[in-house]
Amino acid sequence: MRISLNWLRELVEIKLSPEELAETLTMAGFEVEDIEDRRTWANGVVVGKVLERQPHPNADKLSVCQVDIGAGETLNIVCGAANVKADIYVPVATTGTYLPNIDLKIKPAKLRGVPSQGMICSLKELGLPTDVDGIHIFTQENLPLGSDVRPLLGLDDVILDLTATANRADALSMVGVAREVAALTGGKLSIPEPGEVSITKSAANLALKIADTQACPAYIGTVIEQVKIAPSPEWLQQRLRAAGVRPISNVVDITNYVLLEWGQPLHAFDCDRLKSVAGSENLTIGVRFVNNGESLKTLDGQTRSLSTQNLLITANDKPVALAGVMGGEETEVHEGTQSLVLEAALFDSVAIRRSSRSAGLRSEASGRYERGVNSAELEIANRRALSLISELASGILVQQEIADTRPDPSTWSRSIALRLDRVNQILGPIDLGEDTGELQGQDVERILTALGCKLTASGEDSNSQPTWSVSVPPYRYRDLEREIDLIEEIARLYGYNRFCDTLPETTEGGYLSLDEELIRKLRAFLRAEGLTELIHYSLVKPGEDRQIVLSNPLFAEYSALRNDLLSGLIDAFQYNLEQGNGALNGFEIGKIFWREEDGLQETEALAGIIGGDRTVGKWSKSGREEPITWFEAKGILESVFRQLALQVEFQPDRRDDRLHPGRTASLWIRGNRLGIFGQLHPQLRREKGLPDSVYVFQLDLDVLLESLGQDEILVPIFQPYSTYPASDRDIAFFAPVKISVAEIQKVITKAGKDLLESVELFDEYRGENVPEGQRSLAFRLVYRASDRTLTEAEVEPVHNKVREALVEKFGVNLRS
Repeated sequence: MRISLNWLRELVEIKLSPEELAETLTMAGFEVEDIEDRRTWANGVVVGKVLERQPHPNADKLSVCQVDIGAGETLNIVCGAANVKADIYVPVATTGTYLPNIDLKIKPAKLRGVPSQGMICSLKELGLPTDVDGIHIFTQENLPLGSDVRPLLGLDDVILDLTATANRADALSMVGVAREVAALTGGKLSIPEPGEVSITKSAANLALKIADTQACPAYIGTVIEQVKIAPSPEWLQQRLRAAGVRPISNVVDITNYVLLEWGQPLHAFDCDRLKSVAGSENLTIGVRFVNNGESLKTLDGQTRSLSTQNLLITANDKPVALAGVMGGEETEVHEGTQSLVLEAALFDSVAIRRSSRSAGLRSEASGRYERGVNSAELEIANRRALSLISELASGILVQQEIADTRPDPSTWSRSIALRLDRVNQILGPIDLGEDTGELQGQDVERILTALGCKLTASGEDSNSQPTWSVSVPPYRYRDLEREIDLIEEIARLYGYNRFCDTLPETTEGGYLSLDEELIRKLRAFLRAEGLTELIHYSLVKPGEDRQIVLSNPLFAEYSALRNDLLSGLIDAFQYNLEQGNGALNGFEIGKIFWREEDGLQETEALAGIIGGDRTVGKWSKSGREEPITWFEAKGILESVFRQLALQVEFQPDRRDDRLHPGRTASLWIRGNRLGIFGQLHPQLRREKGLPDSVYVFQLDLDVLLESLGQDEILVPIFQPYSTYPASDRDIAFFAPVKISVAEIQKVITKAGKDLLESVELFDEYRGENVPEGQRSLAFRLVYRASDRTLTEAEVEPVHNKVREALVEKFGVNLRS
């Protein structure tokens, strides 16, 4: 917000220089981004009077003027403005003056052979916005010649560009900033208190109909007649320009002025136009949400299709304004306006935020409503505007209607218990020069009283430290809610730089938790296998079973929480293919959420997707793609598990309908389900346009970390290598297809556990000479002892035990 120091000085006593005030505000949390010293813009520019104007002898568009600046000698000035004439008062930049906004220093010169001893200035040349082409002509009469023009143009001012934090809605007004300056500097406040306004009863017929009192807890509508629309007085225009607001007309300027002064948005409707839209002399102003299919042409000239989240102001139920955001063009105040309806209302911050975002429109009004307008000062701002309209636009107040559902005014403040012991515990010692100390009770009382709080002593705590009951003023009701908020205010106003820097008595090196170390190791192993880590939003489209849907989503496309990671990975794979980036091999670690009968659940999961040709150098295969096989994809997972020293079992599974029913396995560790691995279902592949071989996996990270946290894995035990040779044996047999290789390996390992070092499947065959419903499997078994070379007599009994176990357990037909 742009703060005019001239305006601010009328509201609060200021003894600091602009630079000192900016530093004070910044240190208190109100960052001053820029100091605009307008006093330098027209230093050396004085009031002059054009005594005579003659055409230039050598140029059609130039004039030669005789200008009196009260110096005893008239100046001969060549001017190119079309509106220059005799007997007008103008700003004159004398010789030697520097105009920074156009980077020009005035020097004696000759223009087309005629000497010129200065320059008659336009407002643009002095840095002020204007719609007038040509020089500026003062409207005042009998101005003292040679006097400084800066007070006349509002250039004897300094503007602070101040940014308030989101919780300080009160600081979006001149009154709010004045209160803050008074608290920081001890300056005396002089906030204007508008008096009561008189209402002359007439035949005006205005009624209010508030359909949603939560969205609009208070609405004041005032009918004003015999209004005379005209330009605002110069002082009002100057203040608006200083705040970065373009003057329009007296009525519109007054609503903008009150917005800046009190932070209360107002809106003025043309009453006759309202009745025209309403189609009746009896006017009912309403507040309601949009019905489907409604639209409104706003003041910026755009016709907006509205949604049911938009809050409307209506005239006899017909839309005339977007409540709290922007008025409608059809009912705006114009040059011919003779009667008004002035709106002063409170709107719910959430409703305006949603409405503004839905319409894609932000305004000065919506920005204040979104942060929260002070409900206690609605009537004050309304009276201020009405008195100014009566004074500057000759308006006569004929009717006022009020719809007020606000709670009792006694609830507009709150009492907070504050303990001095807690204040010092949170803030620490203060710097007293050569010594340190603590904040005293009088410091706390002084600071909070300066903020407008009322303190009542409530006794002492167990440490004999004073306590207070602090009553918060209504204009700070939204951000001072708890004891810690008051403590923050004490620190802010006392000065953060006046507290001592303290360090812990002992320092320790940081460390990672066990889970974080294991996750980092897991990430490294997955990256080493060629997988890229991916990150997706936790918010997804709704429609899945057991999904948690948000009650207040930003967008419909992101209105639910994901209940697995696979959907996002599959979409990412599809997107990369469509963008020509080839097959995606990646993994993601993130939270998933779902709904159970007993409540909402969340956990962390690890998922991955693997597909396409992983080999390098397709020239060696004549450019042919070699899609990854099920076993190769499974081998990536097994490699990671092997590096983590985990024994994971793969068992057939067909519960996930997104995966191929014959090429899907569930993963288990020590009887706990770890996750799932499998190939995408052909139907899903066709729908997504994916290649034949795409594999996915999803693991429960909690189960994985719990297994990795076992002592035997965290502290590996060294096992010496055997220096004696191994003895290999092959075993082949026919086995039913329904029996998995994992089950067979488990039985072989158990039967030969004393001497068996490893077992590996090296051949599978189905077809001719193999019984129907069976397959031929061949395993290589490696036997080894750590202390001797095994003999045939030692190996053969163990091998026979393996054969017997297979026959007994599965009824296999041995071939070797």
